[in-house]
Amino acid sequence: MKTNEGTIDRTIRVVFGLAILSLIIVGPQTLWGLIGLVPLLTGIFGVCPVYKIFGINTCPAKSS
Repeated sequence: MKTNEGTIDRTIRVVFGLAILSLIIVGPQTLWGLIGLVPLLTGIFGVCPVYKIFGINTCPAKSS
């Protein structure tokens, strides 16, 4: 799959995902923290299915 997320977008997703995922260990300690896996994985792989549906691409264009 072709990446559709830029570097800043990916970084924000990873940080946000880790913050939400940390709710499993600290804070309310509920399994709702597993929702953090979604932004974490999309940030790691650089592909967002919602972006693909709406035709959004934050990845900078590469010149050939």
